[in-house]
Amino acid sequence: MTAIVTIRIQEQDFDTAREIAALSHGRTDIGAVVSFSGICRGNDSGEEIAALTLEHYPGMAEAEIMRRAEQAMARWPLSGLTVIHRHGRITPGQNIVLVVTASSHRQAAFEAAEFLMDYLKTSAPFWKREESAGGESWVEARAHDDEAAARWTRS
Repeated sequence: MTAIVTIRIQEQDFDTAREIAALSHGRTDIGAVVSFSGICRGNDSGEEIAALTLEHYPGMAEAEIMRRAEQAMARWPLSGLTVIHRHGRITPGQNIVLVVTASSHRQAAFEAAEFLMDYLKTSAPFWKREESAGGESWVEARAHDDEAAARWTRS
């Protein structure tokens, strides 16, 4: 069967269960589906967060995510994958990102999902601004995210 790859960047929310069903419906070659949902937190290190605003470079962001999706498809025996990333103003409790990977076996699905999330967290062309009682500030990259992503480049 042909692998299904879906990449979307959108302002509106998404339904995780519906996206998993769309990827796996009628597929007898899929034995494992792994999903990761990123949700806006209401606090960070004790400071309340009112909202996040995510910006992206239209066209470039989709192309870069597709490039990483193609790398995942080449590296692991996947039956398909879905990446949805929201942009705009997102408040605590709302979805930000969804990564779904499907494969015959769980290990490939888990590893590919981690690979894609590590990329999205460190290198995808998104910019995140946080709103709190102290004002607004751009969210800086974190060393532990870079360390997690670095494992995919090691031999």
